[in-house]
Amino acid sequence: MKPLFSKILIANRGEIACRVIETAHKLGIATVAVYSEADANAMHVNLSDEAVRIGPAPVGESYLKADRIIQAALDTGAEAIHPGYGFLSENPNFVEAVQAAGLIFIGPSADAIRAMGLKDAAKNLMVEAGVPVVPGYQGENQDTAFLARKADEIGYPVLIKARAGGGGKGMRKVDAPADFAEALQSAIREGESSFGDGHVLIEKYVTSPRHIEVQVFGDGAGNVVHLFERDCSLQRRHQKVIEEAPAPGMSQEVRSAVTAAAVAAAKAIGYQGAGTVEFIADGSDGLRADGFWFMEMNTRLQVEHPVTEAITGLDLVDWQLRVAAGQDIPVTQDQITISGHAFEARLYAEDPANGFLPSTGKLHHLQFDPNARNDTGVRSGDEISPWYDPMIAKVIVHGTTREEALEKLSKSLKRTHVAGTVTNAAFLDALVRHEGFESGAFDTGLIDRDIEKLVAVVPVDELAVAFACFAALQIDFGAERVGWSLWGGARRTIRLLHEDEVLERTIVFEDGGKVRVIGGSKEVMLFDVQTVGTTLQARTGQYNEAVSADAVCADLTGQTLVSIRFRGRVVDFICPDPLADSGINSDQGKLVTAPMTGVVIALDVEAGAAVKAGQRLGVMEAMKMETAIVAPIDGVVETVNCHVGETVEGGVALVTFREDAIKEDAA
Repeated sequence: MKPLFSKILIANRGEIACRVIETAHKLGIATVAVYSEADANAMHVNLSDEAVRIGPAPVGESYLKADRIIQAALDTGAEAIHPGYGFLSENPNFVEAVQAAGLIFIGPSADAIRAMGLKDAAKNLMVEAGVPVVPGYQGENQDTAFLARKADEIGYPVLIKARAGGGGKGMRKVDAPADFAEALQSAIREGESSFGDGHVLIEKYVTSPRHIEVQVFGDGAGNVVHLFERDCSLQRRHQKVIEEAPAPGMSQEVRSAVTAAAVAAAKAIGYQGAGTVEFIADGSDGLRADGFWFMEMNTRLQVEHPVTEAITGLDLVDWQLRVAAGQDIPVTQDQITISGHAFEARLYAEDPANGFLPSTGKLHHLQFDPNARNDTGVRSGDEISPWYDPMIAKVIVHGTTREEALEKLSKSLKRTHVAGTVTNAAFLDALVRHEGFESGAFDTGLIDRDIEKLVAVVPVDELAVAFACFAALQIDFGAERVGWSLWGGARRTIRLLHEDEVLERTIVFEDGGKVRVIGGSKEVMLFDVQTVGTTLQARTGQYNEAVSADAVCADLTGQTLVSIRFRGRVVDFICPDPLADSGINSDQGKLVTAPMTGVVIALDVEAGAAVKAGQRLGVMEAMKMETAIVAPIDGVVETVNCHVGETVEGGVALVTFREDAIKEDAA
């Protein structure tokens, strides 16, 4: 058996870099991390044996600088480079440059990546290999009018896809001819921005689609195996949200057909290493052996690979390292079996109630369920920056049945506590409890159909507010003097800020350890309030129910963050400085602010322009996601305070309106 590497470099960041480092260290392989200036103190840097700075924060000046990464590997004596996923992982020119430098690329060949890297060429290759493909157009003619005619021929709805795309980038669903031109330009822009390639293809949109993908693995001896399928149908904007393995409702007949097609696709290009063959399946009447079609092949490790590891008991990064070192796949196909069921939920710093905008900020507190596998690249105290993907962690669970695994996932999400930035945890838990998802009868349109219900803002529980008030009291008095040690009849008024709403509650301490919290939608009566570590405990007055909440306080400039995890939901409050302004903007409605830190990529108005409420004013891009900036009211633009190409901070005024114009329109 050929020996493994002694040292490798990981050309990536975040949770995948940490994931590769973990397995490499288990195998006795030393690791080298690379980092940008924004990641100088990142988790992957601290975990690695060595680390090399490769440039400023923007990925184009750091993580996409192939020459600097290769030089770092040479300078540190690394023998091979693991690309992770994203960045340079599917760049054939990078593979060739790595090999030209005398290093080994831990992944497929440049030829294999090229064969599958462009969706149009890949579809043509699959037709030759006998793999079923979705009807569509994948030719060279990119004229707008020509593509529009092709869309008409295919029949609406259609899907516009950047041929070099991935992760939902450069992809637009179009329901009617009138919307085609604008969607096309948006897809082209995003393709150019994310992949440097604006070439697109057009596909028929399957109206009840299931996204089924198969994990494949090949070695240098020509062996190719599959590790069964994953269902990645829970998507938002074509980006996966929750993945599972195996796929629900998958019969052995359909599994045999889809895995055979995946293996045929990999063999057609002499594939080596980890790869994923993705299929779109018609889920309108259950999964059928003749009802799936090839979409694309990802020639790298996938974000959702942990669910495959969970049901097979295998380590795919271990396999990657062994195959790249010249070893054969360590098992045969008949030795790979399915055990139980697994889910992965992607926990993001984003605001579902505000269009899923990325949410930057400091992670003042980060706590995961110890009973789950939590793949992360951040720790308490780290920053979620505007430069990179805002993923906080992947929460992975495994159970003997789908029902058991689903229950474990719900519990793990409820036990997760992130303080300092908005997350999608409540949205994920709402998905887990969605009837369609629970039953296994769902498709890729589930989230879009029920989005209002899934992101509905739940009123803050008065018990959570009461616990926040007690946490605020601890700031002033200390835990040992709160509640039971105060004399009967004492009262204290607490002001909290929650999402720009001022909450004022009065706490009244009565004899016998009774506590009343008044001023909210209902009065709260508590007994025996105690603090155990970071947990506040009490009994309710009405039902004598034992209740508790995790309470975390963090010092901000001139104010305090109080984060409460209560009944599976995290709610953040601010204890404002009583001498400071409330923070509520009295000019709200007279200006449009940047919803996040990002780059202005389009401006549609100039000073003096009359606009209507809801009219698009421009477009911003952050973390490779476009967000339209729209007018909140009818009015006349007074100033435009930004220009195309400018990076602006979240909260900065982009466009202002004349007050007299607002009054006239209101009248």
